[in-house]
Amino acid sequence: MNTSLRSLSTLVLSSSLLLGLVACNKAEPTKEMSDPAAASEPAPASASASAPGVTLETLDQKVSYGIGRNIGGEISRDPNFTVDVEALVAGLRSGATNSESILNAEEMQAAFAEIRARAEASAGEVAEAAQAAVAGERAKAAEFLVTNGGREGVITTSTGLQYEVLTAATGAIPASTDTVQVHYHGTLTDGTVFDSSVERGSPIDFPVTGVISGWVEALQIMPVGSKWKLFVPPALGYGDRGSGAIPGGAALVFEVELLDIVTPPAPPSAGPAELEITETPETP
Repeated sequence: MNTSLRSLSTLVLSSSLLLGLVACNKAEPTKEMSDPAAASEPAPASASASAPGVTLETLDQKVSYGIGRNIGGEISRDPNFTVDVEALVAGLRSGATNSESILNAEEMQAAFAEIRARAEASAGEVAEAAQAAVAGERAKAAEFLVTNGGREGVITTSTGLQYEVLTAATGAIPASTDTVQVHYHGTLTDGTVFDSSVERGSPIDFPVTGVISGWVEALQIMPVGSKWKLFVPPALGYGDRGSGAIPGGAALVFEVELLDIVTPPAPPSAGPAELEITETPETP
């Protein structure tokens, strides 16, 4: 569900408000909770400039303030309406003291229905824009790969993966069960760097089958000691979902240097009495 709709549902379903806030805080801590400086410097118990006349000394007072702050932080992120703080406080006070509501049930339901419709329309527009962006990236990827595939020295496999040998070698070729050590430099087709062990100055080890499909294919035909440039179609990369700085539908370019096969040798065979159970090492 869209973040805006989750926030709206928290408002409309008042009976589950606190549960929604607890879940929200676990999944997405507020700045105050995640800031080490803020955590090491507790707020003063007395009123501050943002809460004149308010005393925060007892547990009930602090919890009440915390609930109010969480509510305010949650709904302030909703782009579909502007929070009226005075109206919000009036509603909290009315509900907390069980006093007569200024709005009747029908008026509140009508308001919630209207804002929900606005949020759904906004979510639909966001989804359409995202789909259009992915389609645009796919079109750019297709054009790039057609042009690139026609260059001298570029080989295109049956899956659509393209590669260019920058440094040839005659070392061993990894199997699907191997772990390898590589240096790589990853960019979008426009040259934007999204990840690079070269820039970090440290190669990386990982299982051959623990990476994107384009890499899995290339590593099993690439000799140790060689350096290739891979041109990865979206279907062999991160597809329409993208990842981090990689937009959905994008083709990817990698310079990959296969440094070594680092798979640990198989242990010697042993009888049942000689076998020891050891902790399985973590893999990246």
